[in-house]
Amino acid sequence: MQTQILIIVFLPLLASIVAGLVNKNAPSVFAKSITTGALFVSAALSWPIFLAFLNGSANAEVVPVLKWVQSGSMSFDWALRVDTLTAIMLVVINSVSALVHLYSWGYMEEDPDQPRFFAYLSLFTFAMLMLVTADNLVQMFFGWEGVGLASYLLIGFWFKKPTAGAAAIKAFVVNRVGDLGFMLGIFGTFLVFQTTSITEILDAAPGMSGSTIGFLGMRLYTMDILCILLFVGAMGKSAQLFLHTWLPDAMEGPTPVSALIHAATMVTAGVFMVCRLSPMFETAPTALAIVTVVGAATCFFAATIGTTQWDIKRVIAYSTCSQLGYMFFAAGVGAYGVAMFHLFTHAFFKALLFLGAGSVIHSMHHEQDMRYYGGLRKHIPLTFYAMLAGTLAITGLGVYHLGVGFAGFWSKDAVLEVAFARGTEISVMSFWLGVIAALLTSFYSWRLMFLTFWGKPRWIESEHIQHSVHKTPEEAGEDTTGGYHPHESPIAMLIPLVLLTVGAVGAGQVFAPSFLDDAAFWAGSIFYNENLIHAMHAVPYWVKYSAFVVMILGFVGAYVAYIAKPDIPAKFVANFGWLHRFVYNKWYFDELYDRIFVKPAFWFGRQFWKLGDIGTIDRFGPNGIAWVVERSSGAAKSIQSGYLYTYALIMLLGLIAAITWVLL
Repeated sequence: MQTQILIIVFLPLLASIVAGLVNKNAPSVFAKSITTGALFVSAALSWPIFLAFLNGSANAEVVPVLKWVQSGSMSFDWALRVDTLTAIMLVVINSVSALVHLYSWGYMEEDPDQPRFFAYLSLFTFAMLMLVTADNLVQMFFGWEGVGLASYLLIGFWFKKPTAGAAAIKAFVVNRVGDLGFMLGIFGTFLVFQTTSITEILDAAPGMSGSTIGFLGMRLYTMDILCILLFVGAMGKSAQLFLHTWLPDAMEGPTPVSALIHAATMVTAGVFMVCRLSPMFETAPTALAIVTVVGAATCFFAATIGTTQWDIKRVIAYSTCSQLGYMFFAAGVGAYGVAMFHLFTHAFFKALLFLGAGSVIHSMHHEQDMRYYGGLRKHIPLTFYAMLAGTLAITGLGVYHLGVGFAGFWSKDAVLEVAFARGTEISVMSFWLGVIAALLTSFYSWRLMFLTFWGKPRWIESEHIQHSVHKTPEEAGEDTTGGYHPHESPIAMLIPLVLLTVGAVGAGQVFAPSFLDDAAFWAGSIFYNENLIHAMHAVPYWVKYSAFVVMILGFVGAYVAYIAKPDIPAKFVANFGWLHRFVYNKWYFDELYDRIFVKPAFWFGRQFWKLGDIGTIDRFGPNGIAWVVERSSGAAKSIQSGYLYTYALIMLLGLIAAITWVLL
């Protein structure tokens, strides 16, 4: 297995380097072939490892790479840890990344800078693989920052577009805020445990339960402080409430980037980290309570915003934010296996939805406003059926007593059930917020489907599309489409949709028994609470059917509002404009942060610039010295008259001054 793991992890890096070096010096097909081929090889090698852990024929092991750091008492190697948790992430990352690479062949076909794009994609994948195979916290931080860098490069790929550059900077800065907490958590963990080895830390963690540490002049529980700091890092990386503002803006990057970053990789890093360190979090009840509350609040908050957005990618982005909330409050109540199960299924149906949205955007000349769609199911049928499968998966269609359902039915319903089964006030609150979020998820998901694939074609109203086809409505005559007819995407984009559809439909059905009920499957990789899982299966039937009921209500609400009586949304906005504005403007978090952080930061920056830099440093530094030199040179120049008697007088005065100095 060692050689297999080394190939899986380092092949994307090698492909990225090759593609980046050739860049425009070779045909684009060379870079695309190298990177895509490397990812398919990594994906193909990842599945046997995952299946081996699934059937119990594999054991956790550590693959050494090289000696890394030896400094005083701190010593650690670069090594790749492989266990059940790692195997799951290898499958998720490499499978989705390989399909995104293939999809990008069609989506980015007209872009002149494709080698750079594919090099960035593979670099991102390598950084994520480094994160999930980390054997120590420093190595994890290396991968953590690597995905931050790669996401900055990918979000701002179209750097000549001002909004893309601004979105990339925003993602980078907000993540640095979270990463400060993550770094402090790593520093504190080393201070307490005197090691960065994850295995040694997790083995010693139970013995630290109840211990205290001095922090900000107070005595606080050691494990609570460490886990809260680590979770702050997860909040930034996984776009949880308060550090979520970068995620929707990241939609400025190409759609394949959205699918890769926001479906299966970067945003799930925080969930993975909490599950990896679950024995630590189990000794920190206050930290777990915070994880639960933040996850549940994010789940509800993001779902409300998704109901009002018009940009198809932003709707799915807020959906991602909401689904990550489910994962976190599942981890917060102690059901780490359930959290990972939802991460696993979510990767398939969310990647499917993003790539499906990209197919819609591709067919509509890169128009992203759903108000200019309508009636597309007849024009792009395969994309329609793929997105229909993704919608049924994310809304959780399934029937408990029949034991059948789409992927989201198995994982999301398990999250709600385990939250209720936990029985604490916070967990029950999370259950109800999750149920409300499920209602909103069904509503905004079907709203997206109805606006996009049903109703009359509204393309003629899009100036972007009309400009693209160089045909005005008047020129189109009686053609109600304005002369434009959507077309299905190329085969390179459709193959990933078909394969992801299989995952969205069957991943939950196939893997639910292992993820939810097999304690041996999780042995040695996460904390597994078997009693909680038994309690989850014993919750009342009304709890088990709550998600199904609200899913139906959300579907009916969206159908009535956007198909049966499409004037309802306008009437709602007219009567509840204040509520719509509040939700549509994302609860005004951006405006609040702009007033609290951005404007004061710019004010301080201007003061330091004008008073400090220009008024002090420049004035008395380079500008002051230049002024002295200028005046001195002017005085010296006046002495240079060219007359002999002037020079003789100066020499005489100098001689007198020298003699006087010697005598005195």
